[in-house]
Amino acid sequence: MEKNNSIIHVILTGGVGSRLWPLSRKSQPKQYLEIFENKSLFEMTVDRNSHLASKVMVVGNVDNHHLSGKVMNKTNTAYVNIVEATPRNTAAAIAFAAFASNPDDILIVTPSDHIIDRMENYNQAIDEAISKAQDGYIVTFGIIPTKPETGYGYIESKGDKVLSFREKPNETTAKEFIAKGNFLWNSGMFCFKAGVLLEELKQFQPEVYEKSKAVWEASKDGFLDLDLSLAIPSISIDYAVMERSKKIKVVPASFSWSDLGSFESVYDYLVSKGHHIDKNGNMVIGSGKHTTFLGLKNTIFVYTDTANLILQKEHSQDVKDIYSELEKINSDLLN
Repeated sequence: MEKNNSIIHVILTGGVGSRLWPLSRKSQPKQYLEIFENKSLFEMTVDRNSHLASKVMVVGNVDNHHLSGKVMNKTNTAYVNIVEATPRNTAAAIAFAAFASNPDDILIVTPSDHIIDRMENYNQAIDEAISKAQDGYIVTFGIIPTKPETGYGYIESKGDKVLSFREKPNETTAKEFIAKGNFLWNSGMFCFKAGVLLEELKQFQPEVYEKSKAVWEASKDGFLDLDLSLAIPSISIDYAVMERSKKIKVVPASFSWSDLGSFESVYDYLVSKGHHIDKNGNMVIGSGKHTTFLGLKNTIFVYTDTANLILQKEHSQDVKDIYSELEKINSDLLN
């Protein structure tokens, strides 16, 4: 690569969106569904960061990289394509992007399936993170929470100092976090110099570092080898680096954020954009046909050509269990 150092936007596109079945399928995961004002979450991610970075990298997989390619062509965005042969979690995915960069390049790593509003606050948070990354820190973005959410991990913080990372809590614990006032939602977004991240990965997870390096060095036009990839331990970047490094800082951010990880969060977002609900809070997604709900409240009817889902909004997190059951029988309804 050329010698001048860049700010690179790295888009992670793994994940099948199991909590959004049957809308989200293996052949069309949630980040590619054009149900958000006729754009997909992936396209919105590309647009949102286009002015921030001089380069774009997309870390995808053999099943979805053609879908990413369509969006990149549609938005006329040049990009470095990294195609994983098999999912190995976020530590490896981020390591590949870092190996593909110069050590002093600053990487802004974002998932491809999040909704973000209040762009002025977003840009301010990114600027602050870039500044900390230039000083050699690995920066994570903590979202100032608006409610006791059980679907997100949390970051316990003091100013920009990370005190601890916490798993997705139950409702009681989530309420305790909110009451304490120093807990942030873990957004899964990061900013760092490529070389700093790799140094920390090498220190704390040498096997992930070495095996990811070997896979990257053997790659052909960004396509990664399956047999070599299978040797990489499947570990998240949080476990591998964030929870152990002394170089972590958090930017507490007040932009509006959702990972749209459940139908409840999709419902809330669509309501905010004027999507129709009846007087009892019932909503139809995926069909323009007249639908009447009788004796039901806060019910979501999800329509697709091959499968329908009817759920109470409060049970949105349980959709993943239906997905798991279908996975056990290798159902075509997942494709």
